[in-house]
Amino acid sequence: MLGAIIAILGGVLAASPAIIAKKPNAKEIIDKLTPFQGWIGVLLAFWGVWGVIQSILSLTSFSLGWLISLGVNIIEFVVGFILGYGLISKYLLEKNDAAKEKGQALRLKLLKYQIPAGFILIVLGVLSILL
Repeated sequence: MLGAIIAILGGVLAASPAIIAKKPNAKEIIDKLTPFQGWIGVLLAFWGVWGVIQSILSLTSFSLGWLISLGVNIIEFVVGFILGYGLISKYLLEKNDAAKEKGQALRLKLLKYQIPAGFILIVLGVLSILL
């Protein structure tokens, strides 16, 4: 349940430009989440990495449920990395310029997927709560 809530919050933040364009009154609500964007992103990125590791370790048979779980975890990592890059860069990559440049290059490549990944994460988070 906690993972689903974090996924929904991260998805809303990632898809916020498109959400605000369609529903301008949503800006007030999203603005309340924005100060926590970095921490939600870092949490989501680590949650995604942990989920990928757990998915691989729990692979007993290749099923649709396992594939969906792996996909969710990968999307959580991508959205988390994009949202939390500021904090990740500040605390983990600060002293290594090469790592900082590679991280920034990866972030720029992933930015074009931010909004679609955000919407996917919202849907999957809601499905996780309902199922």
